[in-house]
Amino acid sequence: MKILLTGAGGFLGRNFLWTEKQMEGVTVLAYHHDMGEQALASMCQACDAVVHLAGVNRPQTEQEFETGNADFTQKLVDSLMRRETGCPVLYSSSVQVDLDNAYGRSKKRAEEILRAYGVKTGAPVRIFRLPNVFGKWCRPHYNSVVATFCYQAARGLPLRVDDPARELQLVYIDDVVAAFWDALHGRGMEQDGFYLVPVSYPCTVGRLAELVRSFYAQRQSIGVPDLKDPFVSKLYSTYISFLPEDGFRYPLLSHADDRGSFTEFMRTDGQGQFSVNISKPHIRKGGHWHQSKHEKFLVVYGQGVIRLRQVGCTEVVRYPVSGEKLEVVEIPPGYTHEIENTGDGDMVTLMWVNENYDPNHPDTYRMEV
Repeated sequence: MKILLTGAGGFLGRNFLWTEKQMEGVTVLAYHHDMGEQALASMCQACDAVVHLAGVNRPQTEQEFETGNADFTQKLVDSLMRRETGCPVLYSSSVQVDLDNAYGRSKKRAEEILRAYGVKTGAPVRIFRLPNVFGKWCRPHYNSVVATFCYQAARGLPLRVDDPARELQLVYIDDVVAAFWDALHGRGMEQDGFYLVPVSYPCTVGRLAELVRSFYAQRQSIGVPDLKDPFVSKLYSTYISFLPEDGFRYPLLSHADDRGSFTEFMRTDGQGQFSVNISKPHIRKGGHWHQSKHEKFLVVYGQGVIRLRQVGCTEVVRYPVSGEKLEVVEIPPGYTHEIENTGDGDMVTLMWVNENYDPNHPDTYRMEV
């Protein structure tokens, strides 16, 4: 399948392009605005379908709305009309067509041009009126408050919120691309003659700013948000994509002594805490138990033994562990436990505990195994 993609360098186009490039049997003919009408005409003859994402939304003059949205759509249709058979077209319009502004009027006229083409040729025309789209590769300080907030927060800059109660309707770029693909194959969700992105998220500007600010703060304390919420998960992925390239890495606080080191790696919202434990040769660590906490130990380098004994009992359970055979050892509540490095080099253990450490309620009691 050959797909002519207009607006291939834009936010929507770039995400569509690099998604479809991963699919077998799909060839994307990427059209950029500086390629000229001859290239457009040639691509129109060669394609099996058109995904029309090109458009202008931040011009220097209002006339550029008409030129970039309606007039270019007419040129596209004129090229398609020279074909012997009709060609399906998918178009990304905007919810702003219902507003009385130059951008909305130009998008509405582009819709009408495409509808007329569909009537004349019998070719399917599938139009999406998109609300606010967010995700990676969107330009900050352009036409997306999500992109702007993520860019600013990732750099520790203040966020400007003029109307915190204003409600936005947000759709995520991956959901948009998936909806485009379904619509191309006649599987899309349609309502009142327009195709829909089936998953959307209402959110006020105030809550959006609060969430994005929290992402910055959580990173300073090795935390991550509650990713069980699909909107928060997608927004967090978007935020991470706006980190400055010299800020991808960040230091951790390591507690070290002659026995080795212990370093917290990540604290989650409700899913526990992850740590890295390095033990020097022939060192024992642990010798405590928990009332309710439970843990998972995974030795990834070196060799050792984990010992557990149920409180009030005498029988000791031993588990040899090695980085050459990756196995998780559960540490249940009510068992005193220790880990010993039995090798001649360092032993590295990944540790997970079901709750973040609280110094006011440590739930840790000393007891030798």
